Amino acid sequence: MPQDAALAQQDDLATLSLVEAADALVRGEVTALALTEACLARIRRHDAALNSVIWLDEAAALEAAAAADRRRARGEALGPLHGVPMAHKDMYYQAGKPCSCGSAIRRDFRPTYTATLISRLEEAGALTLGGLNMAEFAQNPTGHNRHFGDCQNPWVRGRITGGSSSGSGAAVAAGFAFMALGSDTGGSIRLPASACGVTGLKPTQTRLSRHGVMPLSFSCDNAGPLTRTARDCARVMTVMAGHDPKDPTSAREPVPDYEAALDGDLRGLRIGVAREWFLEAVDADVLRAFEAALDVLRGRGATVVPVELAMMREVLTYGAVVSRAEAAAIHATWMRDRPGDFAAHISGRLFPGYAVPAAYYLEALSRRGPVLRGFAQAAFGAAFGAVDLLASPTIPGALPSLAETDIDSGDPGAISRFGAISRNTRPFNYLGLPAISIPCGFDDRGAPVGLQLAGRPFAEARVMQAADAFQRDTDWHRRRPRLD
Repeated sequence: MPQDAALAQQDDLATLSLVEAADALVRGEVTALALTEACLARIRRHDAALNSVIWLDEAAALEAAAAADRRRARGEALGPLHGVPMAHKDMYYQAGKPCSCGSAIRRDFRPTYTATLISRLEEAGALTLGGLNMAEFAQNPTGHNRHFGDCQNPWVRGRITGGSSSGSGAAVAAGFAFMALGSDTGGSIRLPASACGVTGLKPTQTRLSRHGVMPLSFSCDNAGPLTRTARDCARVMTVMAGHDPKDPTSAREPVPDYEAALDGDLRGLRIGVAREWFLEAVDADVLRAFEAALDVLRGRGATVVPVELAMMREVLTYGAVVSRAEAAAIHATWMRDRPGDFAAHISGRLFPGYAVPAAYYLEALSRRGPVLRGFAQAAFGAAFGAVDLLASPTIPGALPSLAETDIDSGDPGAISRFGAISRNTRPFNYLGLPAISIPCGFDDRGAPVGLQLAGRPFAEARVMQAADAFQRDTDWHRRRPRLD
């Protein structure tokens, strides 16, 4: 086969959705080895420009893919992800593998055990290619990293990828992996999903185990997937969700078959739109994409209604207190012993946490339940009965550049631009509510725009159902960046 034709064939394989790839494997139309080679070829050709990968174990991945094909040939009982290559944010522990957490401090760290979510994915047959770039210790919304280099946006070079799961968003968009785990403490799954034109789900906090994941804030951290489609998210969520004895905070709620709930029917679904806060700082081109997305949802049978918000000051203030204090505690030893190994903007975010009085921190924790009830009463209606979902742009402004948001540069405007990125995602972390970002258009500079849908606690199935219905009538999630 001519080289150009072979590369095109590999590109076609690597840019399938996860579900398309998994189903093609079941039908015998492709092998795990072919999918793995296709992803690795894309990485070798394009990652020098994107800088989304920190480490790869090509030999182990190819060996695992060949073993997966042998098991399929023998007719063994296989899991729903058997032979599907993935790569993950480099803060998920894998025994004996590197896990830098995007930092100088853990550049040479190799954990002795594996994160529960990685284990569950591998038990379902998934293959792991390596670790992906990220903000240092998951602490910025942009994709900057002083130690491993900034991650580049696959659509528009120089624009932010979103953070902190920057490599996860870029790698999925670029066809380097069919799914990537991320983490979300203030938007760090949804922001790179929006910026890179992919789908990212932050589940209800406690829905997924956090065992073996480097923490940032015990009370606001969430694990979750970045994929190409909502159906992809549903398939991996069915595998990953469920109580984990190794994480006593993980929920004991029953796990549904999330994919079975994707019927495309939104009749009777009520979607709330709050112009207060979520649309106050929105750019015109982002607003146009958002309003067009609402029309698509209406076309599927949903009703869009205005809603009022309550307790936003408490949500944002208490959320900041909790996340700052907990991050400072987690990093206290390193901040004392190795302060010079943190990037300046990371130290700048950690130091204020040491000034938070214990009484303020405990107040912020104890008020979480009442604040959630007050917010839900206003936004969703009594007992979440009036509105099923809330919709907003994921990132309200046109995507800024890495230079415009470099808060170590001395530019006084960089700090406000940096903070504005996560304006619409942060509230759902303190509240613990599930939220998804799906692509819904492009801004005037050619960068993706994301639609955020948030639901009541443990309503991931409904959130993904609405996202999937939207994707049945649009092709934004099928568009691929040109990398050559």
